[in-house]
Amino acid sequence: MRSAVGSGLALVVLFISLHFLSVALPTGIGICSGAPHALHVGRSDDATEFFVSPLGNDRWSGRFDHPNAAHTDGPFRTLARARDAVRELKAAGPLRTPVKVIIRGGTYQLDGPLIFTPQDSGTESDPIIYEAYPGETPVLSGGQMITGWRRTAGAELSSPAKNHLWVADVPAAKDGWYFHQLFIDGKRMSRARTPNQGFYYVDGQISDTTPARFKFHDHDIRPEWGREGDVEVVALQNWAELRVPIKSVDDLSHTVTLAGRRQPYAETDARYWIENAPDALDAPGEWYLDRRSARVYFYPYPGEDMSTVRVVASRLMRLIRFEGDAAQGRFVSYIEFRGLTFSYTDWTLPPEGYADLQAAVDVPAAVAGEGARFCTIEKCRFIHLGGYAVSFAKGSQNDRIARSEMTDLGAGGVKIGDRKIPVGEQNETRDNAVTDNHIHNIGSVYPAAVGVWIGQSSGNVVAHNEINDTYYTAISVGWTWGYGPTAAKDNLIEFNSLHDIGRGMLSDMGCIYTLGVQPGTVERNNICHDVSRYKYGGWGIYTDEGSSHILVENNIVYRCEDGGFHQHYGEANVVRNNIFALGDTAQLRRTREENHLSFTFTHNIVYWKDGELLDGKWDDNNFRFENNLYYSVAGGPVEFAKWSFREWQGRGQDVGSLIANPLLVNPEQGDFSLEAGSPALKIGFMPIDVSTVGPRRADAHQAACIENHGEHHY
Repeated sequence: MRSAVGSGLALVVLFISLHFLSVALPTGIGICSGAPHALHVGRSDDATEFFVSPLGNDRWSGRFDHPNAAHTDGPFRTLARARDAVRELKAAGPLRTPVKVIIRGGTYQLDGPLIFTPQDSGTESDPIIYEAYPGETPVLSGGQMITGWRRTAGAELSSPAKNHLWVADVPAAKDGWYFHQLFIDGKRMSRARTPNQGFYYVDGQISDTTPARFKFHDHDIRPEWGREGDVEVVALQNWAELRVPIKSVDDLSHTVTLAGRRQPYAETDARYWIENAPDALDAPGEWYLDRRSARVYFYPYPGEDMSTVRVVASRLMRLIRFEGDAAQGRFVSYIEFRGLTFSYTDWTLPPEGYADLQAAVDVPAAVAGEGARFCTIEKCRFIHLGGYAVSFAKGSQNDRIARSEMTDLGAGGVKIGDRKIPVGEQNETRDNAVTDNHIHNIGSVYPAAVGVWIGQSSGNVVAHNEINDTYYTAISVGWTWGYGPTAAKDNLIEFNSLHDIGRGMLSDMGCIYTLGVQPGTVERNNICHDVSRYKYGGWGIYTDEGSSHILVENNIVYRCEDGGFHQHYGEANVVRNNIFALGDTAQLRRTREENHLSFTFTHNIVYWKDGELLDGKWDDNNFRFENNLYYSVAGGPVEFAKWSFREWQGRGQDVGSLIANPLLVNPEQGDFSLEAGSPALKIGFMPIDVSTVGPRRADAHQAACIENHGEHHY
């Protein structure tokens, strides 16, 4: 009789567990179609297994994927407990199988970053794997729900929309929780700002003083914003942003004093907006946190009932940290994350504000590794973050970030390496791979952030990614301005799909941007298109200051506002067998004349209908053009800067080159394959195979699961 009762209870528990997974969990945490998965117990043939579940208990063994009938054993409740169980397992003796921590679907709200140290490492034959339960989506969250919403009394806040607002108490705000991001039903809401659309404009320049000051136009900035203390100016400065609190306002002289300095460069009549002013809370979708009263206010969209929506505020800055010490030879190694979602990290602002120099490289990442070796992040999702998604630095080597999606990011996707040249081989960050990822819709807080950034780091591969909808560069490699020492070399950038870059927000950018001397670095078989900028500098392949000894080949670059290729200055680069097409103002640019060979440009097709062929400085003739094909859709004679084709060839340039229609199939629609009989073959151009550009797909079932997973909420 007891056995029958136990069996019945087990069935009830199993039913409740499956019902919880399919109904109570948010959309996208269901089971993908296909054969049902067997329940796991304890240890499989090839791995030791622990389980984590929202239904678990950290006092249990973690050896079962659901609670038993008596609720005396089952999965763990937290990842921290599972990590500690792995430590205990290792303390009992060397690993003899891989260890899998299998995580059931649901949201795991972290109290702090989950930290992995060398004692958490696996081995090459027996790695430690943290992975999603088959068909389910666990979400590691740095956020916290905000509940208890009610309509305002009308006089609580000095907002023009005060009769439309909802309010909720946030008691933790009085204890220092000052969040900067709010999400409703998985959508990022706008911190109260003015103007709601477009920008204000500085009258002149922001001063290079401590603190910085600038002149504003009538009524753009209000005196009370200087007294409130939390109101911020967000200004766009050429290729970077400035975010600084307002310290004081002199309404008579129309001068605002900021809390800190600006960047060492300034843009005249720079665009800016005001954020976090209570009287800027005047449009649906905006919110404001009053930390004095510990209340958050929200202006809902028409018909939106705040008592029925899920509201999450970001709380943690980081979710996962690998804390190795490369200098001491202590590494975090052979740890893998698979199929997990990382969400809801915040950003912060020091009292003096933030002035980005370039690429927002000092902004932290949700998953960050130092001294990490042979670690893997695969098939994960990064969404609703305040900073970067992933970073590996300070002696991290042979790590891999693959087949993941990164979207709705405050900063960028992936950072590899350090800003300073590492001292000693053990401190080098190198030989890492970023492959088959989709990185898109980034820079919502830090517009200058990039899709993939490689600093003083070598031997890395960035391949088969799709990067799109950025406000700045897609891929940036190198961190030495000019010809000085650098640790960036032998990096491979290939088969990436890069598009809708810049979106008219900042200046001086490209699909692929490089800095410094980089022997062995190769950029090949990438597709780059639709690059737009604010004032200047929307290029495709951009070899900036000191970029040297780089091979650029087999790329297709088109619809870049200021041209497909730009070399600011550098030495002995080779640009061969590319297609550069349909630039608006120009096709090719060279900025600085130098007393050495800048680059060799050979076996390329250049096709355009607007703008100049060559822009910039070409008088010194310290470059080599040969065996290229040029065609202007507009017709008429083709001019090479100030020279005719004959004069250009008389200078020793473009020997073996042609001016002829390359017979491209449909360049306006992005099809740059060659029709039969194309004269491009006569100059030695080799057709470019684009069939594998961008992320490579998994098998059909896996692809369907990846495509169909939905938004994740609490």
